[in-house]
Amino acid sequence: MDPQEGTQEPKLILAHKIFLLRHPDVPDIEKIELKNEVFNLIKAEDMANLYESLCGELGWDIDQDLLQTMRAKIEEELKKLDEKVSDAEENLGESEVREAHLAKSLYYIRIGDKEKALEQIKITEGKTVAVGQKMDLVFHTLQLGFFFMDFDLISKGIDKAKNLFEEGGDWERKNRLKVYEGLYCMSTRNFKKAAELFLDSISTFTTYELFPYDNFIFYTVLTSIISLDRVSLKQKVVDAPEILAVISKIPHLSDFLNSLYGCQYKSFFVAFAGLTDQIRLDRYLHPHFRYYMREVRTVVYSQFLESYKSVTMEAMARAFGVSVDFIDRELSRFIAAGRLHCKIDKVVGVLETNRPDAKNALYQATIKQGDFLLNRIQKLSRVIDL
Repeated sequence: MDPQEGTQEPKLILAHKIFLLRHPDVPDIEKIELKNEVFNLIKAEDMANLYESLCGELGWDIDQDLLQTMRAKIEEELKKLDEKVSDAEENLGESEVREAHLAKSLYYIRIGDKEKALEQIKITEGKTVAVGQKMDLVFHTLQLGFFFMDFDLISKGIDKAKNLFEEGGDWERKNRLKVYEGLYCMSTRNFKKAAELFLDSISTFTTYELFPYDNFIFYTVLTSIISLDRVSLKQKVVDAPEILAVISKIPHLSDFLNSLYGCQYKSFFVAFAGLTDQIRLDRYLHPHFRYYMREVRTVVYSQFLESYKSVTMEAMARAFGVSVDFIDRELSRFIAAGRLHCKIDKVVGVLETNRPDAKNALYQATIKQGDFLLNRIQKLSRVIDL
């Protein structure tokens, strides 16, 4: 059955617990409880393949009796499902045949057998006519992709869903797809596109099977901060009623957002430090932790320097509540990488901004392209003269 509104898909809850089990920063005492929770979820759903692979990966002792019992249950259940398919094909109509194949697809998804689930979903799709029902099969595929973090499968599923919507499709499913695509973009480090999709879905969110609404707001704020300019951030995030209703429930997030917009840089760094564990222990954000930390610091340093032609390093260090040496090391890296447009005068301890002039850059580009064109014309003229 599909998950009820307001509840997260159990597979994705399990996937997060497995992620925490593998995470080196989670204390061993917490992993003992996590192991029991994961074991009970696997046992309840007869996920024999996952149990066997996790035992090998995490060094658990395999309970062969349990493994055989789970496989026997799977075999028995598949036999029943095959009988229902045969009965529907022989005695019932097309819709009943489709429902029987769908039940078999969902069972393979439930036990975590990705390859067989995808094969069975393809068979079910062949029995499906309605665009809405085909879209539901795509959503099941996408959930499977997020469980295994198979980005190739997710990308193909999103493209397929968009093609289906060209044939038709209802408003509710289109909005759900935006959240799925936003999560895919965030998981693959396309934070700008993720922020756009999340903000478009903020007033119509119904995708509780992926994550709770609090998580959705968390992702929306994090992606928006490094993607939007200050004016857009105020309009779409800081003043958004949907975000205001939830943001105070998420530790440090309100201070993180409002201190950045309010230029309270010392408070911002304190809130940012409080959020680091939430980002590091998030299954989708963890691979991009260091990248995100750099991007946020680039945003906040750029915002501070934008107000000054020159500023002492001591004044900047005081504004951020850090030492002058820290600011020196930080800015040196960002300046060398071309992320901040300023230079450090170490002798007098002053930062001088040198914002790029858009008109001057366009002029330089025109000259460069003109030189290239003249060289090509001269080469061509020599060939023609011959």
